[in-house]
Amino acid sequence: MRRYLRVLATFYKAAFLADLEYRANFVSSLVLSLVALGWSVAGAVVFFQHTDQLGGWSLNELLIVLGLFVFFLGFVDVFISPNVQDFMEHIRVGTMDFILLKPINAQFHTSLRRLNVWRLADMVLGIALVLWAISQLETRPQPLTVLYFIILCLCALLILYSLIMLLITSAFWFVQLENIMELLFTFYEAGRFPVTIFPGWVRVILTFVVPIAFITTVPASVLLARLDGLFVVYAAGIAAALFIACILFWNYAIRHYSSASS
Repeated sequence: MRRYLRVLATFYKAAFLADLEYRANFVSSLVLSLVALGWSVAGAVVFFQHTDQLGGWSLNELLIVLGLFVFFLGFVDVFISPNVQDFMEHIRVGTMDFILLKPINAQFHTSLRRLNVWRLADMVLGIALVLWAISQLETRPQPLTVLYFIILCLCALLILYSLIMLLITSAFWFVQLENIMELLFTFYEAGRFPVTIFPGWVRVILTFVVPIAFITTVPASVLLARLDGLFVVYAAGIAAALFIACILFWNYAIRHYSSASS
């Protein structure tokens, strides 16, 4: 574990140094992130100009869900998206062979090698929106509830990572995966709202088929004491199952990989 943490630290130090050569990107990325967040919040406010609740959620409660949506989308943009593009290019041109020969886990190297430093602003803004929305609530979450919330957020990170890895591993057979990734993020877009606002059949899909509910709605619901701590166990089970599945699928793909040059 220490070895991999040292490797990860080396990867990210190099990424920071490379991105700091273009510091103007920070300003443009921050402005774009602020505009996108402001637009999303404004859209939520418009809904509540005509009602006090949306699917049983008040404005400040919904902003917690929205903040989580922004945070996890930022996580994807920072840690996963740069590596997805590189991975598909490695498969296309045959340079995946060199990664497989390195004395390190290939999935670890492929999925976490790069990061987009400037998109960290989205993660920070997402956390800031969650904290601001919590401060506007009439009652404050209890310490145990906050602990459950943090654990659920960690599970959500693993769920999101595993879902994306399950999809991009298909690149060993289908190089062009843009449409498949767009399909996943179409589902993820629903995560900016609580799943309770959707019809029953949509809730089932977003909870049990593509578990987007466990990324935004469930953590927010537990934080607001709408759901009990038992959902921590459910989320941990889903995260573990998906993570094991993505590892098994990756290993299966590696065994059947013959490289672009063979």
